[in-house]
Amino acid sequence: MPEANFGPYHVRKWFTHVEDVLANETGQHSDGPAVRRIVIAAAVHNPYAGRFSEDLSDIVAKSDELGHEFGRRAVAAAGGVPISSYGKACVVGVSGEYEHGNAFLTQLFADPVRDAVGGGKSWVPSSGKVAAAGTTIDIPLAHKDALYVRSHYDTISAGFGDAPRPDEVVIAFAFASRGRLHARLGGLTADEVQGVDGLR
Repeated sequence: MPEANFGPYHVRKWFTHVEDVLANETGQHSDGPAVRRIVIAAAVHNPYAGRFSEDLSDIVAKSDELGHEFGRRAVAAAGGVPISSYGKACVVGVSGEYEHGNAFLTQLFADPVRDAVGGGKSWVPSSGKVAAAGTTIDIPLAHKDALYVRSHYDTISAGFGDAPRPDEVVIAFAFASRGRLHARLGGLTADEVQGVDGLR
């Protein structure tokens, strides 16, 4: 097992992806500020690769330490732009189980990220899969305080080059500064959010 270099974890590399969307797919200029979309990810050694274990605490127990770093990096990448939506994902290397990826994405990991981006009342949408290095993952996004805000349902796709290796998990957290450009499907708007129950 590789030597730990981040708390109890061995992180081989960090990824930061930032894009600013200025126009929609038909070329319509933004109806307001551009959408800043961010992906923060890490390729982390999977201590359970190649074996089954009922107890996944080697991943879960200290995952808040990773969450704090994800939150710090997200705020830095946002560059002062407020974050209004988020989502998370994992890509598990082929010697691991999908459950190993989910172990990295529990509430213990996610809560420090929520705190860093100004809180979040709604659950964090997620996706994941077991795959070879270089695969692309679609990370769902939703409003961080109210899941009923249709304009903020979005997806960002990301790939990670040589990760995950068979004995790694790529953990990814995505963020956006606003909803889709020219969203026009009605429903609760972002400025109507009460932020009480995570839905409205």
